[in-house]
Amino acid sequence: MRIKETPNSSELVTYTSFTLFPTPVPKAVFHQALAVQTHYNNLVDRISQDPDFLQEALASTIAVDDFTARLFKIHQQILKEGRSQSIVLGLNRSDYMLDQSEDGTSSLKQIEINTFAASFGGLSSRTPDLHRQILKVAGRLEESERILDNNPAAGLAGAIAKAWELYASEGAIVMFLVEDTQRNIFDQRCIEYELWKKNIPTRRKRFDDVCKTGSLQDKKLFVDGLEVAVVYFRNGYMPQNYVSEQYWDARLLIERSLAVKCPDIGTHLAGTKKVQQVLAQPGVLKKFFPDQPQVVEQIRATFAGLYTLDMGPEGDQTVAMALAAPDRFVLKPQREGGGNNIYGSEICKILEGMKEPSERTAYILMDKIHPTPSKNYLLMRDAPLQISNCLCELGAFGAYVRYGEDMVMNECVGHLLRTKSSEHADGGVAVGVAVLDNPLLF
Repeated sequence: MRIKETPNSSELVTYTSFTLFPTPVPKAVFHQALAVQTHYNNLVDRISQDPDFLQEALASTIAVDDFTARLFKIHQQILKEGRSQSIVLGLNRSDYMLDQSEDGTSSLKQIEINTFAASFGGLSSRTPDLHRQILKVAGRLEESERILDNNPAAGLAGAIAKAWELYASEGAIVMFLVEDTQRNIFDQRCIEYELWKKNIPTRRKRFDDVCKTGSLQDKKLFVDGLEVAVVYFRNGYMPQNYVSEQYWDARLLIERSLAVKCPDIGTHLAGTKKVQQVLAQPGVLKKFFPDQPQVVEQIRATFAGLYTLDMGPEGDQTVAMALAAPDRFVLKPQREGGGNNIYGSEICKILEGMKEPSERTAYILMDKIHPTPSKNYLLMRDAPLQISNCLCELGAFGAYVRYGEDMVMNECVGHLLRTKSSEHADGGVAVGVAVLDNPLLF
């Protein structure tokens, strides 16, 4: 369930959209996504700790993209002052689609990795029982027994709990930093419930609360008089989340504090589209796994074609390629939250409509992935119940905790399957396009 804002009511509780039946997913690619996740956890962490790499990778982007530039400015200030906290908590989700080749085989190709507010770990913990029951009612008992157990909420909460324990202040809270209007509250609540089971105190606060009552005392973060051990950001990944300079000040206050940040500013920047594109360049992954060629190979196997739009001959070639065959590609800005990507003829409009050529460096270009469609019913509020041609996207949840040099937790803690009608090019569950699903492995 989620709370959704509507024109007629400030708040409406409604069910989360889902598929009537689980979607068949090849066993090999499913297990490939889960197996590579711990390597992605390590990669994100190592990037976040490499300021020279981040500066070089994001140099062209921060010159034209104000939001990324503001984040990078905070990053620079923290580096200048020195990181206050040696405990690092990462909760991420790597998203994939299955690219169908001409011979009919499917390969796993990464769409993106979400290092900030990676959602639906809570609700996807509830969907296995949902589809088991539906299949039993439909008389498909054998299939109901093949639905996989999945509990990302417990795994994500376990990592938060580990960070809270390492912070070692019994009365300190885990602060969920949330939006003013909740569209996905029950997903967050599932993780809160798991923390309550462990007797870890939680509070839900907004940027406004941090602005009004936030303070540092010996670098410890206090909000509403409570010491904060862990800040779990579920808000702050889009420009519109920062409605005033005070909100930016609040973000900086949190980053400067001893509280464990999920994510911290370096991890936030590690999840940008530009970093994703730079990682696909020859030899770059080897820098982060110098003695692990097999890990490099495993990660590279999941990369789709990614192309720079930086100024220069290579970027010029990318533009020409995109304009010549826009249906082959996706144009991606440095934004999260779904519904931001650009497809088809709109790519030409964006690239040709730029006032300055350098504006293109705020984007990257990626090969369009061609998944195999399937038939299903999408149960969505105020939508007709009809069989649809559907495409699915598989996500793997990663959770890690590093204490100084020691990685004390590094796990893949579950999966997420989202399905949408093939008529929609972009958009996730939160923006009302995709619905929750379960994989039925074959």
